[in-house]
Amino acid sequence: MSQDKSFIRASERTRKVALVVGANGVIGRKLIDHLVELEDWDIIGLSRRGGTSTDRVRYVAVDLLDRDDSHEKLSSFIQVTHIFYAAYQDQPTWAELVPPNLAMLVNVVEEIEAVAPGLQHISLMQGYKVYGAHLGPFKTPARETDAPHMPPEFNVDQQNFLEKRQKGKAWTWSAIRPSVVGGFALGNPMNLAMVIAVYASISKELGLPLRFPGKPGAYDKLLEMTDAGLLARATIWAATDERCANQAFNINNGDLFRWNEMWPKIAHYFDLEVAPPLPMSLSVVMADKEALWKSMIEKYELEPHSYKDVSPWAFGDFVFSWDYDMFADGSKARRFGFHEYIDTEAMFLNIFDDFRRRKVIP
Repeated sequence: MSQDKSFIRASERTRKVALVVGANGVIGRKLIDHLVELEDWDIIGLSRRGGTSTDRVRYVAVDLLDRDDSHEKLSSFIQVTHIFYAAYQDQPTWAELVPPNLAMLVNVVEEIEAVAPGLQHISLMQGYKVYGAHLGPFKTPARETDAPHMPPEFNVDQQNFLEKRQKGKAWTWSAIRPSVVGGFALGNPMNLAMVIAVYASISKELGLPLRFPGKPGAYDKLLEMTDAGLLARATIWAATDERCANQAFNINNGDLFRWNEMWPKIAHYFDLEVAPPLPMSLSVVMADKEALWKSMIEKYELEPHSYKDVSPWAFGDFVFSWDYDMFADGSKARRFGFHEYIDTEAMFLNIFDDFRRRKVIP
């Protein structure tokens, strides 16, 4: 009997405990889905809204900007071995993004590091803003070794915090840099696939062709995407492969596309004709469509999600304004051992199929 108990204790020590911060977003949701498929992980998901716990996933609602709430909710997580940080709080300006997004990471790390002696790794989700991609035309392909740009930029501040905090510690960090991420989430401020799907569905309901609404020049520029499932697998790989300790990695699908080729394929999926691009702000032209969307929910028996939760128009305006190339070099990840890729057209169509299965769109 004592041998059995000893085996159980040894087995428990080999299990890994993931703390996924931002559990309800496009990235965090898919990361949890992937971790559940792996038998040696237990998962804790943090978000403002919480969630429905299962035998493998414990969801906790927490306000990470509230230090007292963070302490109350996180101080018992003594078994955490890996932090996967994918939380984000939107703000109206680049400078205003820095304080809350840095504070949330600091609160998580300080609380967990103080109580979890077995902490092994902290994974930080970043993006191409590190390269100044949000500011205008930047060097492409962007590489992890590229020179920094003028602040403010919260992604950089977060990485600087981890680098300084890690010195002399047993745990390591990784910084994961995807392009625009494709996947499912509701109420997410950065969900391009949802923007396109709802825009196309409303266009079809109004009997309109699908027009590209972006800036002149954006229709023929090169860009790339990162599938949320691919990103999840890459994130776990980087967090558990010793070669990746204290490294940053661009993670992308592996192919490039132009909207002038992809847009007609998306239109075909929705049985729509394509008309010439017409620059327009989706935030403006879609602002009065809530009543129409509610009627579509009833007509097509869709899930009663609020219009706000399925219409991150501002992010669509942002992406469709890129009248310059938007891509990075993903070869470092391949050199370090991650070789997966996905076809971006297939990614879009699979996501739209998923939206339909979930009755988010007709």
